[in-house]
Amino acid sequence: MGLFSLLSSGSWYGAAGVLSFLALTLVHRLMLHPLSKYPGPFLAKVSDIYAGFYAGSMSLHIRTREDHLKYGPVMRYGPNRLIFNSKQALKDIYLNERLSKSHVYQHIPSGDYSSIFDVVDKSVHRYKRQLIGQAISERSMRIFHPTMTREINVLLQILASSSGQPINMTDRMKRLGMDLIGLLAIGYPLKTQTEDKYRFLIQAHVFGTFRSNMYLQFPFIKATGIYSMLERLATADVQRYFSAVEKMLEKRVSEAKDVRHDLYSLVADKMNPNGEHSINSEIWAEAAFFFPAGGETTATLLSATFFYLAYYSGVYGKLAEEIRSTFPSGDAIVAGSTLTSCRYLRACIDESLRISPPISGTLWRELAVDDASTAPLVIDGHVIPPGIEVGVNYYTIHHNEEYFPEPYAFKPERWLGSPGNDIKEMQEAWAPFSLGSRSCPGKAMAYQEASLVLAKVMWYFDFEFAPGSLGEAGRGSPRLGIGRARDAEFQLYEHIAATHEGPNLVFEPRAGVAQDFAEEC
Repeated sequence: MGLFSLLSSGSWYGAAGVLSFLALTLVHRLMLHPLSKYPGPFLAKVSDIYAGFYAGSMSLHIRTREDHLKYGPVMRYGPNRLIFNSKQALKDIYLNERLSKSHVYQHIPSGDYSSIFDVVDKSVHRYKRQLIGQAISERSMRIFHPTMTREINVLLQILASSSGQPINMTDRMKRLGMDLIGLLAIGYPLKTQTEDKYRFLIQAHVFGTFRSNMYLQFPFIKATGIYSMLERLATADVQRYFSAVEKMLEKRVSEAKDVRHDLYSLVADKMNPNGEHSINSEIWAEAAFFFPAGGETTATLLSATFFYLAYYSGVYGKLAEEIRSTFPSGDAIVAGSTLTSCRYLRACIDESLRISPPISGTLWRELAVDDASTAPLVIDGHVIPPGIEVGVNYYTIHHNEEYFPEPYAFKPERWLGSPGNDIKEMQEAWAPFSLGSRSCPGKAMAYQEASLVLAKVMWYFDFEFAPGSLGEAGRGSPRLGIGRARDAEFQLYEHIAATHEGPNLVFEPRAGVAQDFAEEC
């Protein structure tokens, strides 16, 4: 037999073997797998490529809700994944000490250390949370308040100097968030609100969270190295980001630990005893996570809230009345009991977190490797087999009509006990910061920043959508595809932390407050 014949027959045997393996895998996953009884999209039952495709198009949160409407409150969303849409599942999954973050989170780290977000080991997470939580606690926020106020005043000056001109609120809120986190994390003045130098970091974070979400939803691409080939296309930008963070850390490490109250001053002794600042250091991992976690998420909250205030004139009027009647001047707006007493302001923030959650996807959980219980794992009445990942999609449950009547209407009144809304039930189905020991530790900072920005802007300015096509940014439209046709919905594009565009707004200083503004800023 000639060489060509041998190669040809070998190729046929190889192809037959591959096809047989695929056929057996298909039969097992569809008919013999422990999850075979659960409904779900056909492709999702046999491969994670279904979720991977929609994660790549940044619309997995929308696809998930559409699929829940078709398949019901529990569906198979991967060969070994179940996704739920109930408040009971929220508690059973995210308040369950038997569960840990899924093993797929181990795909995220760029260096040798996991951050507080992607670490799987629960004991290591507790240690990290205890340390890092000090920097974003309510006490730390009181210490950080003057710095936050100073950066918000920079924003106010920009809005005043751009009077009558369209302002892209996504850009402005991301820059404010970046500057605040740079100062809170390592005391570094990035000055992205006024200077171009470090603005590339914002886009780098968008790429980073997109990449991380792809790893979580379609882990095959990390396990096989496929995505690393795509990353090479962005090598220059990635290296520029790594170098910038390393430079900032190097500067902070060179200073006395207690020169200022920031994250570094609180964790240096435990996380950086040797004064490291490279990508393979623990302090680098935490700093690299801190930027998008703190800056991007609150930027989404604020951008969405400004969108809905501009869209709903009645809501705008009620909030303006509350702020302008509560505070005698703009500089009287500070964190504290008076600001906290603004119930309609808080309701607007909570409604934005519901309708446009900054973390809009699914955070997967599975039985912890050290789980010693012999009891079955039960999620909302369903016994979960070993090796299965479970989760609740936050965007989907926040738009569940069972808990939130008229889920796509922006109604802050629902949080104030308006007829037809069960506040207790809504709170049980509302999880913008997640739940339990792995919930976001930055809740206090998010509320403080959002409350101060919204209150001060509402005090000093009137605003509306920019005229013409610029005013369309952020709105839904049928041309955007399934689930994106609602004009009144601020459009999110899911990474881990959502990204977005607009709204473009025009600001005008209120008559009679110009002097007040000049004195504060």
